[in-house]
Amino acid sequence: MCGIAGIFNQRAAQQPDAQTLVNMAAIMHHRGPDGFGYQIIDDAGIGFSHARLSIIDLNEERARQPFRSDDGQLLLAHNGEFYDFKRIRADLTAQGARFRTKSDSEIVMHLYQRGGLAETLPHLRGEFAFALYDKAEDSLYLVRDRFGIKPLYYTETADGVVFGSELKVLFAHPAVRREFSSEGLYHQLIQVMVPGSTAFAGVHQVPPGHVVKISRSKETLTLQSEKYWDVDFPLEHTYPGDDVDEQPYIDGVREHLLEAVQHRLTADVPVGCYLSGGIDSCAILGLSAAATQTSVKAFTIGFDSDQYDETPIAKEMAEATGADHEIMRLNADDLYDHFVKTIWHTERTIYNTLGVAKYLMSQRVHEVDYKVVLTGEGSDELFAGYPAFRKDMFLHGLDHLPENERKEWQALLEQNNKLFKGAMLAREEYVSPAFNAKMGFTPSCVQPWLSCSSVALPLLAESHRQAVKEYDPGAAIAATLDEDMLAGRHPLDRAQYVWIKTMLEGQILTWGGDRVDMANSMEARPAFLDHHLAEYAFQIPPHLRIKGNKEKYVLREAMKGLLPETLYKREKFAFMAPPAHTDPKKWQAVVKLADQYLSAEAVAEAGLLDFAEVQRTFAKHESDEVSLDEKVQLDAVINHMLGVQILHHHFVKTDVPKLAATRANELGWHAS
Repeated sequence: MCGIAGIFNQRAAQQPDAQTLVNMAAIMHHRGPDGFGYQIIDDAGIGFSHARLSIIDLNEERARQPFRSDDGQLLLAHNGEFYDFKRIRADLTAQGARFRTKSDSEIVMHLYQRGGLAETLPHLRGEFAFALYDKAEDSLYLVRDRFGIKPLYYTETADGVVFGSELKVLFAHPAVRREFSSEGLYHQLIQVMVPGSTAFAGVHQVPPGHVVKISRSKETLTLQSEKYWDVDFPLEHTYPGDDVDEQPYIDGVREHLLEAVQHRLTADVPVGCYLSGGIDSCAILGLSAAATQTSVKAFTIGFDSDQYDETPIAKEMAEATGADHEIMRLNADDLYDHFVKTIWHTERTIYNTLGVAKYLMSQRVHEVDYKVVLTGEGSDELFAGYPAFRKDMFLHGLDHLPENERKEWQALLEQNNKLFKGAMLAREEYVSPAFNAKMGFTPSCVQPWLSCSSVALPLLAESHRQAVKEYDPGAAIAATLDEDMLAGRHPLDRAQYVWIKTMLEGQILTWGGDRVDMANSMEARPAFLDHHLAEYAFQIPPHLRIKGNKEKYVLREAMKGLLPETLYKREKFAFMAPPAHTDPKKWQAVVKLADQYLSAEAVAEAGLLDFAEVQRTFAKHESDEVSLDEKVQLDAVINHMLGVQILHHHFVKTDVPKLAATRANELGWHAS
């Protein structure tokens, strides 16, 4: 697990500057503190750099990236993990390949030499992002894993293309402009982003399951994005009926999840587990403990609010598995005191301080000398765990049930999730004409955020507000969704598809995953997002994912033997930090941050927000007339306002190329 960076110039004769490549690696030292490397191919206008976190093949010199093929034709920089690589390496060796390292990364070059990229990708299992330059083709391939677990950004400059694992890596290059786009700013304030976009003008992400091919011809670069994998649910009419035998599905989930966990226990360093009070992480810990011969280290976040704290069930699970359990308890001071630093790593706004909590947890994991943990992310996406999925199932997927029964279930759902109304659930129904036209309804998962548009639009500074006055954020998101993956699908499948393409990649795997984990040189491995398991889960009939009013039914049954009874029977509880309105001390911490980043002077200097509207939003939040669910929504909007101002401070106001050069000098990372 590492960080990658690179430059591909339009003119082959224009060599990338070696120290710039090193500086780009240095500014993401947190992703790879165990060493750096860079490679420039003469007369090719191409150069890669790499910051290494050593987990597989700990030999510092042998596994140093970027890798160059023996014939000099290929250059590779890889971030992430490929599982089952030992079998693949042995098979390739039997075919005559010769490996120079024990690293999982090296398999890419040997697979590519034998069958090209199209034949290589199906063999790659895990979470990854890599850059591969083929000198014979004079083409650069930027590749991202199927769900977008690992990040990969790119942008065009006057000279060529710059890419890297984080935005700050791109911004370390002097030629990359650092400014918000009006649309990107708007989406930061409403939480949900357009897939493939960022807050910054001209800066893009490689979409999950895609390859961006950059070809050079006559000193011109041509960019082409191509999908190699997608979330492909069966057509609705092909599912078996309600009387189908459910046991084979239960057994299949158990078999595939165990295999995914076993692969992710592979490392040359100790592997721990994140443990909340949910089915997902408890299942991961239970299987990990059963599959290993030693006590598993488990890490739990505890909050100072009984309504949001899940440590009692986590304790019960840890005791049942004999785990070495560590609970990190957090209060209001812990969360907002580290908000600014967290935004430096997330590079996007966050609606809830859970991102800060996870940043602090990864810091603790690092302190006790762990580099790898298994996590439960992805389970809710595969097995329909979020309350928004049940709401859509009740509204659109149970036409055969009496309306009064569906309404009873929906009312129970709303009551049991009232803490999250205004965030995980919309305060009231929001209809996006673009989503309705694309898929027949507006998924409940995007309604809370799209409904913030009426609050967010007035907050924009006049110039940005005018730029987006005709802009429809829902339409922009819906336009990115593949209609072929929605047509003819069950309503629950359509809802899950949208969440996976928006909130999973844009939130859970960024500010809830890679970015706050790698901030402290810690690799998180989400076993549920193993694509073999996912492709199996997509085939499970919707009525076995949500059975009656019970979410994740088939997973519950598959894991029943290792789950505490209270957890097996409990309804899904959204894991989030207590919002600011729940704690006067926390609210004061917000006000303290606002005094610095949302003052009249700071707002005017950034030119992003309307200060009068900022003041009105704070006044409204403090009013006793405002309902609880509106306070939840305003908490999120205020976090976003703070976030965009802090982003401006970190990446626009700060001279990032100078900062990167300083960091390289401090580390002693110099181009030789």
